[in-house]
Amino acid sequence: MLHHFIYKVIEDGHDPFRILYVSIDTPVYSDIGLEKFVSIFMKINKISENDLCFVIFDEIQYLKDWEIHLKDLTDSYPNIRFVASGSAAAALRLRSRESGAGRFSDFMLPPLTFLEFMKFIGKIDECCYLRDDYYVPKNMTELNKCFLDYINFGGFPEVAMDPDMRLNLDSYIKSDIIDKVLLKDLPNLYGIQNIQDLNNIFKLLAYNNGQEIGLEAVCKQSGINKVTIKSFIEYLDSAFLISQHNKMPSSTKEIIRKRNFKVFLTNPSMRAALFSPVEESDSQTIGHLCEAAILSQWDHVGRYKTQYYYRDASGEVDIVGLNSGTNKPSYAVEIKWSDNPFSNFRKNFRGMLNLINKYDIKSAVATSKTLRKSLKIDNKKTPINCFQIYQR
Repeated sequence: MLHHFIYKVIEDGHDPFRILYVSIDTPVYSDIGLEKFVSIFMKINKISENDLCFVIFDEIQYLKDWEIHLKDLTDSYPNIRFVASGSAAAALRLRSRESGAGRFSDFMLPPLTFLEFMKFIGKIDECCYLRDDYYVPKNMTELNKCFLDYINFGGFPEVAMDPDMRLNLDSYIKSDIIDKVLLKDLPNLYGIQNIQDLNNIFKLLAYNNGQEIGLEAVCKQSGINKVTIKSFIEYLDSAFLISQHNKMPSSTKEIIRKRNFKVFLTNPSMRAALFSPVEESDSQTIGHLCEAAILSQWDHVGRYKTQYYYRDASGEVDIVGLNSGTNKPSYAVEIKWSDNPFSNFRKNFRGMLNLINKYDIKSAVATSKTLRKSLKIDNKKTPINCFQIYQR
């Protein structure tokens, strides 16, 4: 993306010799300050302080105290537009806010949404038509086939667009992306000594993607103490490899305890790279990956921060959004990769119905594989999208 940015700058008429790109993780650049790069760049190209320039620092997290260096540069060179990127997103964002207030603008780049994936592979017009600013399916069979491809290959543009890369997920996603974060970024940022334990915990969480877990169970299964596991989960979350999904609290104490929770891969295609692509027949695994895929759509708007899952004796609801003012549920989503549960809705969606009645929820959604219809709950009209239930 940075290379595309550079191409666009040149295409817009800017002098290529007024553009500097530096990958900070290059070994020969070790311990070289950002100011040194800029001064050499300006000297070689005979650039004055009044010339408009573009300076891109990639993988900037590998330079100690980068945020202080960058802050000084933005003050000293007002005519240079600085772009800094890195894969350790949480650490970058925290430090930029601490030292770059008023100077830095942060941009988070989540994995592709399903809509973006469909546009990348050129299938959107074949599968859907646009109506009132919404895409409506017209070829459900092909759309579901594309969604399965999205789960297996859809998070990264290169894999989405290159069929050959799909045959080599282990090399591209696992080696170039996952292993880079697990073996290099996180150990360097947080001083992790036992990298193998970190790797094992990530694989355990990835395999159990979307299932409710507890620290005690992970501790027993992995043989790693709870304090270390909790730290590893926080590190993996900060690197945006996983996201934690907590159980909807019934009290403030439950928020603090967080005894049980779900962990989702921020990009479902990482599971295919770690193990193998899922087949349509593997409905249980696909069901959990569907949850991860739908949650990842909300990463683009930050909605996941106010979302939980609900569970009581009657059943479970996959996503519950809490009103920030009242802290009560305002909507609910149940995610299915099948039409079968809808044959006996009241039996298979008891958790959803109980939640709706208990909190008088006005908006509820249930996804299906091919169904699209309206329901009435207790004689109350209910509009639908894909398979939606509304109490009123």
